Amino acid sequence: MPHLKLIEKTAYQSAAPEITDAEGEAMARAAVNLFSRWGVTDVQACILLGGLSLRTWSRWKTGEIGRIPRDLKARLSNLMGIHKALRIIFTEAGRSYEWVRLGNEAFGGASALDVMLGGELTDIMRVRRYLDNVRGG
Repeated sequence: MPHLKLIEKTAYQSAAPEITDAEGEAMARAAVNLFSRWGVTDVQACILLGGLSLRTWSRWKTGEIGRIPRDLKARLSNLMGIHKALRIIFTEAGRSYEWVRLGNEAFGGASALDVMLGGELTDIMRVRRYLDNVRGG
C-alpha cells in the first residue's frame, strides 16, 4: 500500500484580483443608476443582485450601501461588464439601455434581462460572455 506524502502548505492566489470594498460600493451606486436606465423594477433588481432584500435595495437607492459580500461583488462586476460591452457595441447610449429588454435570437427569443432574471450568477455571466464575443473581446 502506498504511503501518503505530506505536501507543504502554499498560499492560495486567486486568478482574479480581489474587488475592494470601495470598488464594490462604487459598483453598487452605479448599479442603482444602471437599473433605472434599464427600467428594472425593485423586485427584478433584488433578483439580479442575488436575492438582496427589498429593504437593503431601498437603502442602496438612498446611497446607504453597507457591506457587500464577495459573491455580490462578482454579480456587480459582471453587470458592469455588460454595461461596458453595450456602450462599446452601441455608440448611441439609448440603444445600449434598451437592448437589455429586446428579444434576442441568441437567447431563444428571450431578452438579456429575461436571461439574467434566472437569478444565478451564471445567467448574468452568460449575457456578458455573449456580449464579449459580439464585440470581439
